[in-house]
Amino acid sequence: MMADAAPGAPRHIAIIMDGNGRWAAARALPRPAGHQAGLKAVRLAIEECSRHSIEALTLFAFSSENWSRPADEVGSLMRLFVDALDREIDELHKKSVRVRFIGARTNLAMRLQTRIAAAEARTAENPGLKLQVAMSYGGRWDIIQAAQKLCRLCASGVINAEEITAESFATNLALAGLPPVDLLIRTGGEHRISNFLLWDLAYAELYFSSRLWPDFSLPDFEEALAFYAGRERRFGRTGAARPFAEA
Repeated sequence: MMADAAPGAPRHIAIIMDGNGRWAAARALPRPAGHQAGLKAVRLAIEECSRHSIEALTLFAFSSENWSRPADEVGSLMRLFVDALDREIDELHKKSVRVRFIGARTNLAMRLQTRIAAAEARTAENPGLKLQVAMSYGGRWDIIQAAQKLCRLCASGVINAEEITAESFATNLALAGLPPVDLLIRTGGEHRISNFLLWDLAYAELYFSSRLWPDFSLPDFEEALAFYAGRERRFGRTGAARPFAEA
């Protein structure tokens, strides 16, 4: 079992790993070289989350919109995912990381689907960091597929529409069973969430870094944690607990 996270540390971090292509372009390298270079930062994030006893880490690896990229780049990315799974899964298993993939995996090549299923089965009982990799994922897709599940339950008479609550809706989303996302980190200098975890980011703290993902280092990660620790999380309430009449 993982030790408890330090006071002020997030339980669940999500990362939009942006800037791989720009990193490669700045070095006159093909875009896939940037994705390859970004694996170092992925390993660092996993190691640091484990070291800080952070319960869950969700990485945005490939969005539903990324399918519109040039076919050669998409093909290179898919090969990278297969190779990375084959290469990294032994080490993740040794570190007791539980690996799970979220997204419309039926859009993925069968070879990759097979690797994903094997990685999930092998690490399913691991008690350490819960690592989610979002592939062929979109926040709107996530919400729609949850709504469809509930519609089918309503149509079959299992539940009534009036029984649907925020809590029951959340149990049908891709991150069901995990703590809410506390901290979103986005690298690459952009300030948007790009259709990532639209429901789950409702009360997350948002940390934007100008650092390109392959250059994201330990000091950058520690700075993001310090940013989070300094936030006052009110969840819609006021900062001070005062009687209603005084508010």
